[in-house]
Amino acid sequence: MIPRSLHLPQPAQESFFLWGPRQTGKSVLLKATYPEALWYDLLKTDLYVRLLEQPHLLREELLQAAAERTPRFAVIDEIQKLPTLLDEVHWLIENAGFTFGLCGSSARKVRRGHANLLGGRAIRYELFGLVSHELGAEFDLARMLNRGYLPRHYLSPSADRRLRAYVNDYLKEEIVAEALVRNLPAFANFLNAAALSDTKLLNYATIARDCGVAGPTVKEYFQILQDTMLAQFLAAYRKRPKRRVIGAPKVYFSDVGVVNHLAKRGTLQPGSELFGKAFENWVFHEVSAHRAYSGLEYDVHYWRLASGIEVDFILGDMAVAIEAKATARVTSDHLRGLRELINDHPTVRRRVLVSLETRPRRTEDGIEILPAAAFAKQLWAGALLAAP
Repeated sequence: MIPRSLHLPQPAQESFFLWGPRQTGKSVLLKATYPEALWYDLLKTDLYVRLLEQPHLLREELLQAAAERTPRFAVIDEIQKLPTLLDEVHWLIENAGFTFGLCGSSARKVRRGHANLLGGRAIRYELFGLVSHELGAEFDLARMLNRGYLPRHYLSPSADRRLRAYVNDYLKEEIVAEALVRNLPAFANFLNAAALSDTKLLNYATIARDCGVAGPTVKEYFQILQDTMLAQFLAAYRKRPKRRVIGAPKVYFSDVGVVNHLAKRGTLQPGSELFGKAFENWVFHEVSAHRAYSGLEYDVHYWRLASGIEVDFILGDMAVAIEAKATARVTSDHLRGLRELINDHPTVRRRVLVSLETRPRRTEDGIEILPAAAFAKQLWAGALLAAP
């Protein structure tokens, strides 16, 4: 098992939800972290049906187990399949001293069904796909940009077949099984069109036209992608603008391998435009995972003028500005956004361009050019956000 950078609490310390896209390794992490836990896997049909018909059996069984053994910690895997169990979980936390690890890949059914979210009694954690820090010396950027971040795909020699199966399983098990949409063919067409928008400004009208559905339906479909953690939005930085800035969000899929499959990209080669898009997705993935795992929870935005000049990522309140360029030779054109940013926001602390150059350097006006590996090392060491 690859050691993961997400650190979960001790069994008796607190209850928690662990969310994350399918196949990020949530169950593997929970089993490795809590080998003595009482375990309920709702993917088991017989268990699911039994608790669906009689949710109170969870309370009765756990109380019986507690009478026979000391640990009062239980894991419920795929909790979104049976949100009614959360009432029993709530009672056991309040009245029997139990703590729980509640794991799932979609909070949509839980939230929209007005299920008991435990009123702050459970901390929220999120597990992402693999990051550079977890792979260490085994990290291969080109491999990751082609296969994606999911452990099985990154490590597999047959990543293409696994990606195809992953998308099909997502449609069948998340979308159909949870009855999230009525028209599956339309949603499948939307997925293909949405993948082409990865790293881009979100334009509902264009995507609606491309996949042949109404604009409001596209908005609902994107909400499903967010709820099932297949994609997330990146908002624009709009504090103290001196000039007109763009306000529409950008969209990033949680796994670049899924984007490659849906968009039929083929093998990505360094120097190509598609490799550059995948590279930007990777930088966002690393930043998002670090933000969650470190507990710093700093804001992440992008900055873009109406003229089209843009900086990919703004961390914190202009603490660090990051541009992602998959080029082995950074030119002044690549630095244009970072140079324009300082005219509107002179207090920005650091300006960084992440690239494929082999050595770090600094321009005369203070922009840091970092190789991808150096960027990742600084990020996970906590040095990127540290004051220079």
